[in-house]
Amino acid sequence: MNNRIMKGGLKIDSDLYNLVTNEILPETGVSEEQVWLGLESIVNSLGGRNKALLEKRLELQNQLDKWHLQNKGQEIDIPAYQTFLSDIGYLTPIEEESFSICPTNIDDEIATIAGPQLVVPVNNARFALNAANARWGSLYDALYGTNVVPYENGEKPKGFDPVRAKNVIDWASEFLDGAVPLKEGSHTQASHYTFENNTFSVELTDGTTTSLKEPEKFVGFSESGAILTLLLCNNGLHIELVIDTARAKEDAVLKDVIIESAISTIIDCEDSVAAVDAEDKVLVYRNWLGLMQGTLEESFDKAGKTITRRLNADRTYTNTQGNTFTLPGRSLLLVRNVGHLMTTDAVLDKNGNEVPEGFLDAVITTLCALHDLKGNSRVKNSQKGSIYIVKPKMHGPEEAKLTNDLFEQVEQVFGLTPFTLKVGLMDEERRTSVNLKACIKAVKERLFFINTGFLDRTGDEIHTSMEAGAVLPKETIKEQPWIAAYEDRNVNIGIECGLRGFAQIGKGMWPKPDEMLEMMETKITAPISGANCAWVPSPTAATLHATHYHQVNVFEQQSLIADREQTTLNPLLNIPLLKDKKLSAEQIKFELDNNAQGILGYVVRWVEQGIGCSKVPNINDVGLMEDRATLRISSQHLANWIHHGVCTEAQALESLERMAIVVDQQNSADKDYKKMAPDFASSIAFKAACDLVFKGCKQPNGYTEPLLHARRREVKENNQ
Repeated sequence: MNNRIMKGGLKIDSDLYNLVTNEILPETGVSEEQVWLGLESIVNSLGGRNKALLEKRLELQNQLDKWHLQNKGQEIDIPAYQTFLSDIGYLTPIEEESFSICPTNIDDEIATIAGPQLVVPVNNARFALNAANARWGSLYDALYGTNVVPYENGEKPKGFDPVRAKNVIDWASEFLDGAVPLKEGSHTQASHYTFENNTFSVELTDGTTTSLKEPEKFVGFSESGAILTLLLCNNGLHIELVIDTARAKEDAVLKDVIIESAISTIIDCEDSVAAVDAEDKVLVYRNWLGLMQGTLEESFDKAGKTITRRLNADRTYTNTQGNTFTLPGRSLLLVRNVGHLMTTDAVLDKNGNEVPEGFLDAVITTLCALHDLKGNSRVKNSQKGSIYIVKPKMHGPEEAKLTNDLFEQVEQVFGLTPFTLKVGLMDEERRTSVNLKACIKAVKERLFFINTGFLDRTGDEIHTSMEAGAVLPKETIKEQPWIAAYEDRNVNIGIECGLRGFAQIGKGMWPKPDEMLEMMETKITAPISGANCAWVPSPTAATLHATHYHQVNVFEQQSLIADREQTTLNPLLNIPLLKDKKLSAEQIKFELDNNAQGILGYVVRWVEQGIGCSKVPNINDVGLMEDRATLRISSQHLANWIHHGVCTEAQALESLERMAIVVDQQNSADKDYKKMAPDFASSIAFKAACDLVFKGCKQPNGYTEPLLHARRREVKENNQ
């Protein structure tokens, strides 16, 4: 542990103190005293309330456990259950009068543009830069490099394949037919695109000259040498038609089709990051600072060449009146802080206790973002002068109110206009879902986002109802009515509370980064559902998913949804229990192996290498994007089955040991990988996985962080 610096009653890790003093504070107009005395004031005024709310979580859980035990073996009477939840304060009184959120200075990327959203770990600079720069993507590249256009013989081409290239162009042309159709004919028949005498025109292969069916969708152009770029717009999203004027007409119609892709990106300090101590937090904050200053860079070798990534510049065009204008070259960057549960050793209070990590995140990530607000950055993030903070894992309106008050105090520390800090409300905990309207009301002046998260939501569902009985297999849980009710209510309540035109209604992650054809067949349900953003795992996925928002006008969908009957609370309270359904020995073994392999594949990288998010091969060697949310559901599922005797601890341990061998083989090409088998007793990662399963019932709300942090710290201490 580094020496600590005393400021007021706080004891600050020296590396964090130096980062703030030497790198963050210059040019902000903020003093050291403002930062540290402000943080101390926040800890003193809100720390006790934070602790009391965490204790309330445990108290409510104890009451739920007791109720389920008293009613064990009986069919749950939903009206009686709902009355019980109201009596204990789990359900807050239903808000009858209508209200609308009223945030100010919301950027267009949040309020009026619907499109894909990326989530990326902040501690990986290269990933963070790639995500930030994913505002624009080549549709040709996204199609050529994925299975959306089928591979010949099912294999990726090793070199350039002209037949595949033609299929890609045809796919893109058909996309253009839907988004920006021609008056006559099809983009597939285009032989030449021109912009002359202020007129956009297209020459077809039969010699016909035509133009856009909706001329207003042509909004500008740019020229650079022989490259002419024609800018179109549909459903608020832009499309660039890139033309190489030096090439013969018959050589290539379009050099590329570039489309606006990741409209916003969550720079994540939470579930996708393994930040367990002050050293890790310094890296987290330094990278976020680099994004807010526009200075973050990352160099790497590719094909023998050194490539340096940095934030892209804005894009400049000329409109039909001859006036220049710019469009952002980057996603709007949001930052996800940690929730209310965890504390951090980066700062200790006057009694030597770790301070709430979410308090420190709010102060330091805001301080970094002041560089954007004050114009110190090489590039601009928020055009409207707002700071967007996604707040996860809040349980109910009281915790949402705590976040609101925390952000208010941070604004006061830095002298910011009230409600400069905006909050993204993650609807991923059961007590938030059933009280969503009240949670929104608690942050209505600063709300910019609500988002459903199936994995965390399911993990919390299992833990909350742990004593109700054994739950269904994971895949079957996804088919239960409560999931559809959860997703539909989120949209309905969001629209009812006035989010349309002011805030995002979001949907969760597509987990299979290599299965883009399946994503394209599935993910269109997000805009159809009325969600104006949905999470995708890569810049390529963002480019492909963006085509869905050209097919579906989300804001029109929201208008239609506003008139439909709202889903009641009752389906949301249907617990996904196994009941009297009988599972075969083979079904149980598969579920154990599937959970165990997923847990181990993620945990071994988290604990041994500090990788908080990665593509982890599942039991069938399909790569899945994993973070702590996926780990939570798998560990809680196994804990539940052991608790209710669906399997024994011995069976679970046998599965974990057998799957550890599989995971070791899957990671055999990683030179930094540390094997778990056969010496399980000495593998800290294996012991961490066992902790998550066998201590799962006792973990606060089923969260994985306390156990993971302890084991990761153990690894770091051993490596010193």
